[in-house]
Amino acid sequence: MKLAVHFGAGNIGRGFIGALFSQSGYHVTFVDIAEQVINQLNAEKRYQVKLATDQQESVMIENVSGLNNQSQEQEVIEAIGKATYLTTAIGPNILPHIAPLMAKGIIERVRNTDEKLYVIACENQISATDLLKGYIFEQLDVETKEKLAGKVYFFNSAVDRIVPIQNNHGTLDVLVETYHEWVVETSESIPPVEGMKIVEDLAPYIERKLFTVNTGHATIAYLGYLANKETIDQALADETIQNQVRATLGETGAYLIKQYGLNPQEHQEYIDKIIQRFKNVYLNDAVTRVGRGPLRKLGANDRLVRPATESAKAGLSYTNLAKAIASALHFDYQDDPEAVRLQAMIKEKGLPAVLKEVSGLDENSEITQEIIRNY
Repeated sequence: MKLAVHFGAGNIGRGFIGALFSQSGYHVTFVDIAEQVINQLNAEKRYQVKLATDQQESVMIENVSGLNNQSQEQEVIEAIGKATYLTTAIGPNILPHIAPLMAKGIIERVRNTDEKLYVIACENQISATDLLKGYIFEQLDVETKEKLAGKVYFFNSAVDRIVPIQNNHGTLDVLVETYHEWVVETSESIPPVEGMKIVEDLAPYIERKLFTVNTGHATIAYLGYLANKETIDQALADETIQNQVRATLGETGAYLIKQYGLNPQEHQEYIDKIIQRFKNVYLNDAVTRVGRGPLRKLGANDRLVRPATESAKAGLSYTNLAKAIASALHFDYQDDPEAVRLQAMIKEKGLPAVLKEVSGLDENSEITQEIIRNY
């Protein structure tokens, strides 16, 4: 049986990427530091992916196991040596921490086999696999890097599936929405995986997704939090919030249409479909979950600031994006360390300095002034 080694045994790893590999006939070895989850995977060897629909359908995911990357380093290295795919769904910030172990596995592998390995970081970040490749290459000598040619391939990807905070009470089962998209950029012929779409140019797909799904989701969360809404669907039921979200996605849409020549009607249909997904009451998705990590989400290349700066460069409107950024700056959820840190930074340094440090925005820029006005 073909093997996929997947770093990240959390809800997205189990409910999305790992599930697709299993359904495609792979054995999936999840790598994580969550001891309880790893032990459970090895004991039960299966779990259910439940769909957030009226019927609550479920799919049984089998041929799975787990390894702890802290206590079972050698076993992880051996698994990488046998894998066809090496993937991640752990959050972009964790990639530098797992790269040294991945590098050890790749070093050992290229010594022993010429079989091809495909490495894909399935993260909500532009060029996440390029980042991971950079971290891995920092660990390799020149000779090993040369050996990788024709043996180890790194492909960027875009992923999209809503996986809310779970009330699974110690089970491995995961609740997910029915919709999913996994787009991989390559011109190589690679082993098929159910649900994986191959494209030669990822940029239109990843920016369309990031600046529609992620921008929309974050905007709903931050506006919903300010309006004391508990969940994403409750926030969207508020007409004022929904109108503001649509106006924001109208701005990102104008940029995407201009940049990539998208069909305006088709893109509007895509926006409508995304908003319908967010209205799914069965997801019961908390605004505090979607809004968490505001420092990362306010980054220069992330879902709110990047489309605003690109729109400004293109001479397009960014007024509603500025409102979304301003609402993110008010996110003060006490159980989120990044939110607490953001509020402390604003108090200590003031908004212009924070926007420069966190978002890379010039303190005197028109975008900064527009954000401060909205704030």
